[in-house]
Amino acid sequence: MNFEAFENRKIKEEFMLDQEELFENPDPRIPICLALDVSSSMRGEPITELQEGIESFFSAIRSDEIASSSAEISIITFGVDVEIALDFRSIEKQIVPKLEARGLTPMGEAVETALDLLEARKSEYRNAGVDYYQPWLVLMSDGYPTDSIDEAARRTADLAQKRKLTIFPIAIGKADTDILSRLGGGRKALRLKGLEFDKFFEWLSRSVSRVSQSTPGEKVSLPEGLESWAEL
Repeated sequence: MNFEAFENRKIKEEFMLDQEELFENPDPRIPICLALDVSSSMRGEPITELQEGIESFFSAIRSDEIASSSAEISIITFGVDVEIALDFRSIEKQIVPKLEARGLTPMGEAVETALDLLEARKSEYRNAGVDYYQPWLVLMSDGYPTDSIDEAARRTADLAQKRKLTIFPIAIGKADTDILSRLGGGRKALRLKGLEFDKFFEWLSRSVSRVSQSTPGEKVSLPEGLESWAEL
């Protein structure tokens, strides 16, 4: 078997396993996409703290019986390229990818890739007869986009206005909050306090837990604690 045929069979097998998981677990899903800036300016302590924050986020979700059954997380990284570093799957079967800081900041392409991934996952839920909560997009960046964000901003604004997407734009370091706010669908970007990634992801895990205990379509207020990680 040549390499391409092997890869195609592997992708097909993974797809079938994923579909089985959707049918076996009827709980409503919360699709969450983390779009992470891994450009060269994130080298050193920032990328290390981000890695640890994500790992603690996954651990917190896994320790919550209800949230672990509902939350599905994907990771998009943007640096040298825009990559799907982790696709949607049962969180119990996922391994947090190792992040490496290098390259530029193709933010517009990253956001559009994240939106495409979320839309595809929603379609899979519908095909499997699985209900779902409004998708989440977490966008974190410490720099300026090196590509156009016009189309990404248009799409996020449209989805947010139609209540089809919740966006959390987070500025790291000296990132321009005005630019990130353009991608926030009406939500103003917040600046992370220093490198408090762990506190942000702890707050995010509590948010996921709260939503997972609600009914899809029900309005849920986010937990308090923004001041622990954001500059207000």
